[in-house]
Amino acid sequence: MAENQNDMEAPLLVHLKELRDRLKLVFIAVAGGFIVCYIFRETLFRILTKPLYDVLPQGHLLVFTSLPEAFIVYIKIAFFTSFILTSPFIFFQIWKFISPGLREKEKGYIVPFIFFSTLLFVSGVLFCYFFALPPAFGFFIDFAGDSLRPMITFREYLSFTMKLMLGFGICFELPILIFFLTKMGVVNYQKLAKNRRYAILVICVVAALVTPSPDAFTQLIMALPMYLLYEFSVIMAWFSGRRSAKEQQNNEEA
Repeated sequence: MAENQNDMEAPLLVHLKELRDRLKLVFIAVAGGFIVCYIFRETLFRILTKPLYDVLPQGHLLVFTSLPEAFIVYIKIAFFTSFILTSPFIFFQIWKFISPGLREKEKGYIVPFIFFSTLLFVSGVLFCYFFALPPAFGFFIDFAGDSLRPMITFREYLSFTMKLMLGFGICFELPILIFFLTKMGVVNYQKLAKNRRYAILVICVVAALVTPSPDAFTQLIMALPMYLLYEFSVIMAWFSGRRSAKEQQNNEEA
């Protein structure tokens, strides 16, 4: 009995050690990127605050309410940007961690996995920056008037913006997730199409949990592209299923 328990604990310890080593490499990469990004912190600050300043009334500026707040926010900006810049390396480490559990044929997907994971993640961040943030900020700023003036703190704005951009980046990974679930036989085109109503419910729940603001407008901005990505994933699963069936038929004929 004790031997069986030791046999079960040994692989777990190996996986935990592997995870620790991968996280160390990720931390080193992000820390290196942080140093570079911190040098350009002023430029990055102007880029990140542009969507808000485009809709703020003339003369309004961001403020900070404590002495170390600006310094801490600049550090957050550098780390956030470094995380985006080093995302290909991060996805590579994710692949190296999960690849031992894959079949030989699936291990050949390393280059497409890194490329498309990075592309979708960055696309999600850019989609949020160019298409989600401007209307969201415009919607909120429109509530200002003669008796109600915006006084937005440095910390609150960056926290809201970075959480939303990161949420979009992660949610845009949905096609990659469904692709591998399809390849592993967990889901297929029929299941995805049949359970569309449940997928919409899950998307709405995820949008509500991921968005830093509880308002329905911001959640809708995230839920809509997620639903479109789901429909794209359904089409992709259909093509993948046809290809797998054709390969199986060719193998049987051979």
